[in-house]
Amino acid sequence: MSTEYEVKMEKAVDATLREFAKLRAGQASPAILNDIRVDYYGTPTPISQIAKISVPEPRMLLVSPWEKPMVDAVEKAILAANIGVTPMKDGNCIRVSMPILTTERRQELVKIARKHAEDGRVAVRNIRRDANDALKKKKDEISEDDMKKQQDAIQKATDKFIADIDSLLAEKEKDILKV
Repeated sequence: MSTEYEVKMEKAVDATLREFAKLRAGQASPAILNDIRVDYYGTPTPISQIAKISVPEPRMLLVSPWEKPMVDAVEKAILAANIGVTPMKDGNCIRVSMPILTTERRQELVKIARKHAEDGRVAVRNIRRDANDALKKKKDEISEDDMKKQQDAIQKATDKFIADIDSLLAEKEKDILKV
C-alpha cells in the first residue's frame, strides 16, 4: 500500500527539482527556456522541440532552430517570456546572455526557491494525509497492529521525502548565493 504513495511522493520531489532547475543561478541552464512556447506554424510548441539548446559558455545559451524561418519566432518568444534575458540574433542562431545577478536578485531567488520547496513539502504531506485516510477506510479489514505499522511506514516515507526536498533546497540556495 505504501509503495503507491511513495511513488507519488517521489513525483512531488521531482516536481520540486524541476522548479529549482528553472531558477537561474550564476550559470546558464537550458531548463530556463523549458516553459517558453514558440508559435510553430500556428501551434504553441516548446523551444526544445524546434531548436537545439546548448551552453557554449558558463553564462551563455545558444539556441539553434532546426528551421531557419523559426529564428525570428524563437527570438520573439524568448523576449515575450520576460525571464530577465535579452536574446541576440547571430545568423541562424540566437545567443542568450545571462546577466550577472545582483545581491538583491540572489536573495529574491532564494525566497522563490524556498517557496517551491514548501510547495513540495505540502504536496508530500497531502499525499501522507491521503494515504492515512485510505488506511482508515480499511480499519475493519486489518488489525490495529498492521494499521500502526503501515502508518509508521507512511510517516517514515514522508520524513524521508521532506528531508530530500530540504537537502535539494540547501544545494540550490548554496548555488544561488555563490558569487
